[in-house]
Amino acid sequence: MNRAERLSAVLDLLAEGGQVDVDQIVERLDVSPATARRDLDALAEQQLLTRTRGGAVAHSVAYDLPIRYKNQQNPEAKAAIARAASALVPRGAVIGLCGGTTATAIADALMSRADIMEPSHEPSLTVVTNALNIAVELAVRPDLKLIVTGGVARSASYELVGALADATLRGLNVDVAFVGVDGVDAERGLTTQNEVEAATNRVLMDRAKRTVVVADATKLGRVAFAEIAGIDRAHQLITNDGGDAEQLERLRAAGLAITTV
Repeated sequence: MNRAERLSAVLDLLAEGGQVDVDQIVERLDVSPATARRDLDALAEQQLLTRTRGGAVAHSVAYDLPIRYKNQQNPEAKAAIARAASALVPRGAVIGLCGGTTATAIADALMSRADIMEPSHEPSLTVVTNALNIAVELAVRPDLKLIVTGGVARSASYELVGALADATLRGLNVDVAFVGVDGVDAERGLTTQNEVEAATNRVLMDRAKRTVVVADATKLGRVAFAEIAGIDRAHQLITNDGGDAEQLERLRAAGLAITTV
């Protein structure tokens, strides 16, 4: 396990219980106590945790996420969707991640890939995101290039939205954008609850060569308040088994490629 992988694993341990000690790191990661302390010190310098005697506790800014992230619905389905989405990303790609629980799961899945975490002279991956929680998680990854938009922070979703976010995205080109939604409907398209968030997601789609919608089966046929884009603007949908068969057929008929996991 290289240093980047260890730091990622330490943050994962911290996220599990809100605190971690040196002995736990030694046991779980099979490293020396000195290495465990150095890793904790490195993460503390980046303000990703707070050092304590013998260990560390979660940094309040890094881990005090909105309630939707703590009590999310369908976590197993979202994890499966995230793994399938991660598999579409080649090393060296430029990807866009909006906010939301499924996009956050994609970031986690990407960071678990050995080829992405392998050190190199060039970035193993370039991530463009307007999600503050994703940015905090990825900022510690030394082999990634991370670009975070400006914008107004939405406390409900941890996303940066609005004119500043849109202006950042309009200056970039993305290979694939992963877009989470609150609704996917063949006639009404891709929708979400907030109109400003919808506009920023639409700009991200505009700048991407390919857009992959990530949504669990409960979102199929649902229509939320604000339109992001029509179905014709997306290339692929990744969802979990159990979705309404009629809805899936209507989406395929509208030209959307569908992957179920």
